[in-house]
Amino acid sequence: MTALLSLLLLGTMLATVAPARLARAHWAEREPVLALWAWQCLVVAVLLCCVLGLLLAAAAALPELRQLVFANAPREVEAAYGLAGAEGWGRLCAGLLALGGVWTAVSFTREVRSARALRDQRHAQLSHRAPELPAELATPQPRGGRERLVVLENARPEAWSLPGPGARLVVTTGALQQLSDHELAAVLSHERGHVRARHHWLAQCAEALATGFPGVGVFSAFRDQVGELVELAADDRAARRHGRVTTALALVELNSGRGVFGPCGALGSCPPHLLAQSPRRVDRLLAGEPRLPVHHRLRLTVAALAAPAAVVLLAVAPGLSTLL
Repeated sequence: MTALLSLLLLGTMLATVAPARLARAHWAEREPVLALWAWQCLVVAVLLCCVLGLLLAAAAALPELRQLVFANAPREVEAAYGLAGAEGWGRLCAGLLALGGVWTAVSFTREVRSARALRDQRHAQLSHRAPELPAELATPQPRGGRERLVVLENARPEAWSLPGPGARLVVTTGALQQLSDHELAAVLSHERGHVRARHHWLAQCAEALATGFPGVGVFSAFRDQVGELVELAADDRAARRHGRVTTALALVELNSGRGVFGPCGALGSCPPHLLAQSPRRVDRLLAGEPRLPVHHRLRLTVAALAAPAAVVLLAVAPGLSTLL
């Protein structure tokens, strides 16, 4: 049972201590994509602790499953895990972890359905406000273009994206009038970055975990950090192609009134915290801090991978120590 208890203890530490330290990391604003990777590795490590813990607990509770798990292993390996004679603790842990797994699946399913329904509703509203031309009259899409550009009649300068199989980049006539050509290109590059990086998938997973387990700090922090970091990552994509100053000016122009420079717009309300980010995002673009050195990024990547790797090593450590 030592491996099982160690996994549960490690999962608890990763879910409580690690998120606060990662959220305070100063390098995250300079490397938002790497920060997103680190958060995903942390969440995967916590989920791995639960999955592997469930496997060991079920093996302790059910002798038939234990024989199946250790079917091709020497008896010394099975004995090293100390699962025999721990049926009571195994049933308790397996029941709790299985319940968490079922609830996770329910939360994911509910979030995916809700997001899909909302996306379909926004696509329907967009089609109603800006119906597409018949195929024989429509302008051919540029080669390699995967997102259709839609212009809405609205004096308010806004821009947003609608992800999905029929992804759309939407701008209003107010944005076309207020933005220069270079600024408009930066806006579209930002929104295209959201669509092509599948940021909506990441946001849905984070929202499902945070909603399903509101008391687990790592999932709430993951949701909050994803909402901020995807915007910074899209800003960097636009800045690389069109310049930091141009991207910052476009952000200022769109937010001078009530415009939105992000994944939501006139067809849906934008969370207040995304609007509150705008001044900090502008300051960050104008500051123009360079990226971290390659060797520093490599170290951070390895450190992020260390969390799920440590979970797997901890789970197989008793067996490896016996074989070696």
